[in-house]
Amino acid sequence: MNGILERLTRLASSPGPRAAKARAIALDIQAAGPYRWVGLYDVTPEEVVAIAWTGSESPAYPRFPVTKGLSGAAVATGKPVVVQDVTTDARYLTAFGSTRAEAIFPVAVAGRIVGTIDVESDRVNAFGPEDEEFLKACTVILAPLWR
Repeated sequence: MNGILERLTRLASSPGPRAAKARAIALDIQAAGPYRWVGLYDVTPEEVVAIAWTGSESPAYPRFPVTKGLSGAAVATGKPVVVQDVTTDARYLTAFGSTRAEAIFPVAVAGRIVGTIDVESDRVNAFGPEDEEFLKACTVILAPLWR
């Protein structure tokens, strides 16, 4: 994992268009684990807005109120929200019908939540402690993307 974290660190701070960097970061995160889909989002005072994702299909909700969904819960608490079976959580906003597990990791800059990393799987109980450790590390090293 160290190699991927080093690559992500370089990407987040590299010059170039933000959307292209964000897409490359999402693809690298996806390749690092058993993740079917990865999205990166901006968080404004009112909305959560997709900036990049893997795959060719956009999420069903590319923007939504900051108070909604699992992302809204992560933003409100400032803590990751990991749901191992989205069918059991009423907060889940269906992005893709095949999603079974979702993990949202908030990104903070100067004490304010400015973004999220959204990782989805088509398997129930997809995320283990290694995934959580990796994704928490990503929130720290990717913060320059949101500065």
